[in-house]
Order: sequence, then structure tokens, then C-alpha cells
Amino acid sequence: MAFAAEKVPSDDTLLDAYSASVADAVDRIGPAVCRIERISAGGHGSGFVIAQDGLVVTNFHVVGDARAVRVTMPDGASREGHVLGRDPDTDIALVRADGSFADVAPLGDSKRLRRGQIAIAIGNPLGFEWTVTAGVVSALGRSMRASTGRLIDDVIQTDAALNPGNSGGPLVSSAGEVIGVNTAMIHGAQGIAFAVASNTANFVISEIIRFGRVRRAFIGVSADTTNLPRRAALLSQVTTNTAVRLRGVEKNGPAAKAGLKEGDIIAAIDGRPVTGVDDLVRMLDAERIGRETLCTVVRRTGVSQVAVTPVARG
Repeated sequence: MAFAAEKVPSDDTLLDAYSASVADAVDRIGPAVCRIERISAGGHGSGFVIAQDGLVVTNFHVVGDARAVRVTMPDGASREGHVLGRDPDTDIALVRADGSFADVAPLGDSKRLRRGQIAIAIGNPLGFEWTVTAGVVSALGRSMRASTGRLIDDVIQTDAALNPGNSGGPLVSSAGEVIGVNTAMIHGAQGIAFAVASNTANFVISEIIRFGRVRRAFIGVSADTTNLPRRAALLSQVTTNTAVRLRGVEKNGPAAKAGLKEGDIIAAIDGRPVTGVDDLVRMLDAERIGRETLCTVVRRTGVSQVAVTPVARG
């Protein structure tokens, strides 16, 4: 008597939805992730290609002051790269690698992130090339200190495991878009790591491409994104439901001199809505240095217009 052979489930069937999301994202972004080594000094980190003509994003602390780096792709191809620009204040650097690249990692919109969303880190931790770890977005709008001592705003906190060597690699969403640039872990802590949000990275990249450096106006605040109550939005004459809350105001800085205080909500700058920290970073560009800037400020007592004059960020 013949028996029918038992049907073996395919790999696709065995993968649950979570595994499939992670695997698909890695298949899409992984080929664009590279290992970066300083040619003139030791140390290595990660990076990722964002354009076929060889633009590579990484961390400032990965390249340091080096002018040239070695860029190695997952297929083993190695080529020289030249550092186009660096921004210590956000720990972002941009490299131009020789040759052309078929695989690129698109930058997504970090403003659309939600806590609990899948977060996937790809990089070269502890020398183990092209390692994948996964977790969730633990918190949004964090701040952390850069090597310059400046606060980096709009930082993503994740529990995706990071180790030395992950620095500069992409933090990826389940949709296969880069949502952040992995930048730091807390030594001694378990499951706490950070990435610079992709919108901030995008702003820095654009500035480096245009000017070779990041030009900034400075008002002396740290902030995070917050919900804007409907009544406050109507009084502010903005159509958005988020704004920026000041968590700290630097003593004797332009904001403090203008009367801004911790807890104030900035809903607009010169009439343009400020929907998040990335908007605040982008709006405070070099064009506003020395120019009176009108902030629409929401307080418990109502809405007011506060004139702040930014200075050049030293």
C-alpha cells in the first residue's frame, strides 16, 4: 500500500509575520551596509550607502579626523573613501567612496515613528561583520551629549542590541527604510541604545553636500516633540497637532534673554509650524543668525509672540 509523502512546509510558511518583516527589511538594506576603517589609524565601524555614486553615511566618531577611509561591502569588495564632511554636534559624517554601487539604503521619515515599532540594527559589532539585531523603538525625542558636549536632540532610543562596531550603521524599520543612524550604547546598562533620527541625519547630509559643513543658528535650548492641544493649535493659528516643548533653556543664551522658559511650547517660527524637534533643527539654519525670529509660544496663560535673535553656533 502506497502512502502519500508528507508535505514539508516551505520556509515562507514557517516564518511568522515578525520574522518575515525583519528578514525582508534585512534583505533590502543589508547589501548597502558597509564596514568602515580609518586608513591612517586603527578602529572600525559601520556605515551605509545612500546613493549609487558612493555617498556613505556613518558616525563622526568612526571617521574622527581621518581624511581617507576603507569601505568594505558585504560581497568583500573594498575601496577607498574620502570624508566629505563631518558634524561632531550630531555625530554624523559623510563619505564619498570610489566607484558606483547597485544597492542603496533609503532614508525614511523618522517623524512617523511610534514607540513599540520594530527597529532593526545592521552593522559590524566587535568585528563580527554584518550582524543583525532587532528590537523595538523604546522612546522618541531623547537627547544625548555629542563628543563636543553639545546635546543631540531628536534621538531614538531602542532596545536592539548594539556593541562597539555598530556605530554608524543603520537602524531600520520593518518597511525597509533607514529610520536612524546608530550612534551609542550605555555601558553597564542592558537593552538601552541610541540612534540619531533619520530626519536630523538628512538635514546634516544636505548641509554637508551644499556647504561642506553644517551651518547653524543657536538659541540655547533643548527640546522634545509634544502633542499640541486642539485649543492651543487654534489660538496659535497652526493646523498641526504636535509642537516642541522646551526641556531646558541655557542660562544667558538667546532664548533665555528673550524670556523663553522651560516648559514653553513653540508652535511656530515666523508663522511656520514647528511640528517636531527636527523642524526646529532645520529652521535654525545659518540664514537666521543675527536675525530677529518670532516664536509662537504656548503657555498656560495663553499664546504669545516672543522675538528671539539666534547667534552663530560656536
